[in-house]
Amino acid sequence: MPRQSSHVIAQPGAPAAKKPAKPRDPVASGERDAAHNRAASHNYFLLERFEAGVALRGTEVKSIREGKANLKDAYGLIKDGEAFLLNVHIGPYSHGNIANHDALRTRKLLMHRDEVRRLHSKTQIKGHTLIPVRLYFKNGRVKCELALAKGKQDWDKRETERRREADREARSAINASKHRMGR
Repeated sequence: MPRQSSHVIAQPGAPAAKKPAKPRDPVASGERDAAHNRAASHNYFLLERFEAGVALRGTEVKSIREGKANLKDAYGLIKDGEAFLLNVHIGPYSHGNIANHDALRTRKLLMHRDEVRRLHSKTQIKGHTLIPVRLYFKNGRVKCELALAKGKQDWDKRETERRREADREARSAINASKHRMGR
């Protein structure tokens, strides 16, 4: 007599019941920036942008996913043919233990050698520096968008603000005229 099995076998061709997928966190899935340096465009002219990977520890990645990264006073540095990221504050991981990371440690940027050489030559020009603009996820990896930047003077900042205000007024005047015409 054949042995009876205690488990149920699904019929071939029968649809399997699927659980609805839980939506992923927008930061982790790369739909939203993990950190953004808003002061960068106010204090600097952003000339060129570069993408670089960041060498991180495990708890740092988890903290960035939680949104605990801050780029406010951060800057890039090229030393001995390698690129580094300084003063990036990544808060401690909420579920971390004694092996949690240091919040302000220097982190290495992962770039091709020729990109680093090119950046080194551009940062040697007086007044030019590397500023991290944003941190984001791309294919599950943390990336940093660096900008080659030139510092703004106070009068440059006032001029930028004047131009932005004039554009805003022009847009509102156009919208008001469309509204009056009944469109």
